[in-house]
Amino acid sequence: MTDSLLADAGQRLERALKYATISEDAVESLKYPQMSLTVSIPVRMDDGSLKVFQGYRVRYDDTRGPGKGGVRYHPHVTLDEVQSLAFWMTFKCAALNLPFGGAKGGITVNPKELSRMELERLSRGYIDAIADFIGPDVDILAPDVYTNAMVMGWMMDQYSIIKRQFSPAVVTGKPVTMGGSLGRESATAMGAFYVIEAMMPKFDRAPQETTVAIQGFGNAGGILADLLFHAGYRVVAVSDSQGGIYSPQGLDIPSVRQFKESSRRIQAMYCDDTVCHTTADLVLTNAELLELDVDILVPAALENQITEANANKIQARFIYEVANGPITSAADQVLNQKGIYVFPDILVNAGGVTVSYFEWVQNRSGLYWTIDEIHQRLRQRMVDEAEQIWAIAQHLGIDLRTAGYVHALSRLGDAISAKGTRDYYVNHKCASE
Repeated sequence: MTDSLLADAGQRLERALKYATISEDAVESLKYPQMSLTVSIPVRMDDGSLKVFQGYRVRYDDTRGPGKGGVRYHPHVTLDEVQSLAFWMTFKCAALNLPFGGAKGGITVNPKELSRMELERLSRGYIDAIADFIGPDVDILAPDVYTNAMVMGWMMDQYSIIKRQFSPAVVTGKPVTMGGSLGRESATAMGAFYVIEAMMPKFDRAPQETTVAIQGFGNAGGILADLLFHAGYRVVAVSDSQGGIYSPQGLDIPSVRQFKESSRRIQAMYCDDTVCHTTADLVLTNAELLELDVDILVPAALENQITEANANKIQARFIYEVANGPITSAADQVLNQKGIYVFPDILVNAGGVTVSYFEWVQNRSGLYWTIDEIHQRLRQRMVDEAEQIWAIAQHLGIDLRTAGYVHALSRLGDAISAKGTRDYYVNHKCASE
């Protein structure tokens, strides 16, 4: 692990290994990604010009099942980032006991600069380039940053064209009319909400007494804010890529979401209190939101938002990671010293991949579940695994992130060892001896 993001992710693994009992073979296997693919994607633009985009797909480990992970469109996507995200997915799937390995994909592009037809051509071109690398039993795609159900539908359709057969299980997060699952769009937020609701009573914190700040007001952050608001939590600050708003009395989240959808910017609701039921007291930056004096902080944007540089300024008592990797390993140490409880991304944001698993199962069986069945299954799995990680942390006296990795490592180690290890081949005599 030599690259920066992957090296940082590997430090979490090294710490967890001190508390996990797994074979040397398993440790060695988990140090490196299994496969990494870099592709060039030529796209004919609307003005007739040709532009080539860089795309990536990484399968980190498939010991427990086919690779599973989203595809993100972002101007700063790199192979290092995709490898790191695939690493996290490996542990996330194991922590939630899903029969998947970890994978991830991405394209270096600013999708906001593309027309819808250009975006479709790019999405289909990506599948053309990686079709031999993926499949319902090999590696399954899903939405991520700046990709959505429409994009997933294009990708599934293109794969089906290439294979000359309808193949819905190769992609999850599709439109429901194309074999997608009910509840998938809200799954990440719902999963996070279930974890918060299960964990906060352990600290005798009632929703009405709990303030929340959410960095990232996209699909996951926005829906989570709405769920928390209606559950009685006081959501005092939210932000998107353009900045944020803050009101100590609490924001009217449904109104904020309405303005966000109509204006594309959260700050628009600050301009006219005759239209919105709640007017913010302060416009603030994303960095300032992270440092607010609140009970719960939810990073729901991109990775590396809390680093060694600003960790000492964090005042929240509880952090629930809805984004992937929003806190660096160096910042983790500072937060732990400050006594801040960090509920890790491999647990908190696993609702998305869990309902993706449900979608995959439904695609393969042809039997589709109701929204109530989806929510019931999701809640049970999220709460069960959260309780197990909490118990490990309490038993070993370690932080919750390390406990999450220990929990995942036990399952990964068992799966790797089941294939045979050094101890099996060298240290055990044959039955006939």
